[in-house]
Formats: sequence, structure tokens, C-alpha cells
Amino acid sequence: MPTRRSFLASTSSMAAALALSPLVGGVGGARAESAAKNAMATRAIPSTGEQIPVVGMGTSGSFEVTPGTPEYEDLREVLKIFFEGGGKVIDTAPTYSNAEDVMGALLADAGLTPKAWLATKISGVTGRDQGLAQFNDTLKRLKTDKVELLQVHNLGDLETQLTLCRELKDQGKTRYVGVTHYLEQAQDRLADIVQAEKPDFLQINYSAVTRGAEKRVLPLAQDLGVAVMINRSFEDGKLFAKVADKELPPWAAEVGITSWAQAFLRFALSHPAVTVVIPATGKPHRQADNLKAGFGPALTEDQRNDLIAALA
Repeated sequence: MPTRRSFLASTSSMAAALALSPLVGGVGGARAESAAKNAMATRAIPSTGEQIPVVGMGTSGSFEVTPGTPEYEDLREVLKIFFEGGGKVIDTAPTYSNAEDVMGALLADAGLTPKAWLATKISGVTGRDQGLAQFNDTLKRLKTDKVELLQVHNLGDLETQLTLCRELKDQGKTRYVGVTHYLEQAQDRLADIVQAEKPDFLQINYSAVTRGAEKRVLPLAQDLGVAVMINRSFEDGKLFAKVADKELPPWAAEVGITSWAQAFLRFALSHPAVTVVIPATGKPHRQADNLKAGFGPALTEDQRNDLIAALA
């Protein structure tokens, strides 16, 4: 049975491993079809039309490491594989311990900061002054003078912080503003906010076993032209335990899927409202594996249902 550890971490092997056709179908499918065969699929951010790669990366947990440790050194390779494999979008937050410090230092050391599409958050603060101070500190930690996306984390102090995000957008400190949550029970409130505020982005949890977003949030985002970033596609790793003794579906190889991780990410990407998924990992071979989800066709409804059944 294919496992995540069956993929080599070296970037030279990545070039061969990623020689698949781009993901097609869903939002931006026609544009993806016209892309070079060996390029990761991209999808458009509705508010501007900017294309971004469909597989990004998160930093919660994975980048909360101590400099100088083996785990820190692994992250150098994780980032190298990410960018050479076509990745660009990196999501972080000032409340992920030292993740912003680690990310900022590693990107700067490798000369990769200009290539990164950085998304961060205003998180766990109250009031405009605290929000602004936190954001300015984030810029220092990330070693940059701007980010691409600034989000209000888990809807905290929403009105004040969303107003601040928009001010910073007007100042050129961020290009996009968004709102986030990671729990299904918050999605009705999130949908109300998206409908009222029409942010550039929303970030939500969505997986083959947690599909509540399909009821209202995802259709609403699609109707309103709001980009969607997906977190927790692996349910914090719990999905792998559910398929530990199972073979991949027979159709997996036909669509370029060689691991359960790719299948779970492709499930999320096959919803037409989804713009990008952001799996987090500190392991080079897992980064290589995750990126392959951005190549190959979108799953059909029958294939999606097969995955749901496999996890039941």
C-alpha cells in the first residue's frame, strides 16, 4: 500500500514526481488547462483575478520549532521543495508560538521572501492599537514590509480588526483581507459575516468527513466571489488512522493520486468554491507528497463519494 514515506525528499526527485497534468475542473479550470503541463494548477482570486497555486502550506505546529534543531533544519528542505514544486501560498499567525520568527528567518536565509505569497492574521487582541501593534510586530518577525493577505483570526474582535485590515489594505500593507475559523459550528456565523462584509478571502475547515461548509458557506462564497482557503483537510492527522489498513480506491492511479494525503487534498480542491488548501508539515517527504495534489484532474462526484465511504 502506498504510504506518505514512500516519497523522496530531494528536489531532484520532485521534478520527476510532479510531472503530471494540471488539476482541471472547478474554479479556474480552463486557465489551468492552458498552463504548462508540468506546472501546478492555479485558481483565480475572484476580487482581482490573480492566479495562485492550489496547494499552499500552513505553519501551525510544523514551524513552531527551536532554531538549530534537526526539526529546524528539516524546514529548510520543506521550503525548498515547496517553492521548487510550484508552491507559493504560506499561511501563518502571530499566535502560532514562534512560527512567524522561524518562517521569516528561513525565507530570508534562502532568499525566498520575495517569492512567498504570505498570509497572516490579527489574532487574540482587542482594540485597534493592539491589532496594529501586533501586525507591525508580525512584519518584523516575517522580515517583510507587507503581506498578501491579512485575516481576522477566528472572528475575534471582528468589527475593529476588520476595519483595521481594510485600512492596512488601503495603505498597501496587505493586498487582501479575510476572515477565518477552524470549527464547523462557527460556519453559520461566518457565512453571515461573509454575506455582510464580502471580504476578499475566507478561511474554513473542510474535509471528506467534515462537510458542513457545503451547506451554506462554500456556495455563498462562490456566489459572492470570495476566495476560499481550506484548513484541516487532514482533520489534524486523524484521517490517516481511518485508512491505515485500506488500499487506495482503484481509480486513484488514473487521476494521478498515489497517497491518501493527495486524495484528501484533492477532495477539498474538487469543490468549485475552493481556491487553495494549506496542509502543514515539517517533513520534507510529506511536503513533496502534499504538492502532488495540485496536479491531475478534479475528482468526480462518484470519486468524492468513494472517499467519504472509505472514511465512514
